[in-house]
Amino acid sequence: MHTLLVITGPTGVGKTAVSLLLAEKFGCPIVSADSRQFYRELKIGTAAPTDDELEQVKHYFIGTHSIFDEYNAGQYEEEAISLLDELFEKHEVVLLTGGSMMYVDAVCNGLDNIPTVTADVRQFWQKQFASHGLEFIQHELKRLDEKHYAEVDLKNPKRIIHALEICSMTGKPYSDLRTGKRKIRNFNILKIGLNRPRPELYERINLRVDKMMHDGLLEEATRYYPYRHLNTLNTVGYKEIFEYLNGLCDLDTAINLIKQDSRRYAKRQLTWFNRDKEINWFHPEEVENIEKFIDQKLGRI
Repeated sequence: MHTLLVITGPTGVGKTAVSLLLAEKFGCPIVSADSRQFYRELKIGTAAPTDDELEQVKHYFIGTHSIFDEYNAGQYEEEAISLLDELFEKHEVVLLTGGSMMYVDAVCNGLDNIPTVTADVRQFWQKQFASHGLEFIQHELKRLDEKHYAEVDLKNPKRIIHALEICSMTGKPYSDLRTGKRKIRNFNILKIGLNRPRPELYERINLRVDKMMHDGLLEEATRYYPYRHLNTLNTVGYKEIFEYLNGLCDLDTAINLIKQDSRRYAKRQLTWFNRDKEINWFHPEEVENIEKFIDQKLGRI
């Protein structure tokens, strides 16, 4: 049976380098599950694969969408599964790489059938947030879905707004629609998690932010500053630069905020992934051990 090899882990841990080595070993393509790298305009701030890396191994879902496109995990699930059906006609193994928790889950486990949000409902809640702020939408979510309120990241307005949109569309709590039932896939799934000791990971994150600034993150964010209201730009690396451009802080403060928010995101990712007992954890530099483990699981040795 075909095998989907999932390479995941927190931001900045080194997934790209390991994935490239494994893809070359197995002679297979890489399907990205990094929801920020889907957007062609956001190359520097998302640490998208370089042109050389894209030439080295065939990638999918890199730069395939625009920041102006409406795109979600449900659409990704449908498109990714369809793509995998095609790729498994040619390859015994395909790599899925990324740290976007919901998008990895979408492929491995499937998502519940949540209705598509209409433009008017989306605009309504965006206006509520813009007019009344984060505390107001937090209160609304608690009123409409206390269970999800207790689980969601209350500092993430995008997640709160999405839940409110679904409550409005269906007249039911968002949590009632999340059954958590796993979908059956017609391929095996082998999950490899990459992690480093916390100080080492945080130092890598800090250095990566410095490199992004050197490579032109400020210029990239400035280019898309007029579109800062878009959900796709409400993300680490851009929202902090927008605060600087709005005159709310100086540039050094914005850079430190990017580092801090990236470290916090890595911590949330690890909390999420640690719930998944199917993930086999390795240090990214244990490439030989990773390869041996995969070969054993695939029955190659």
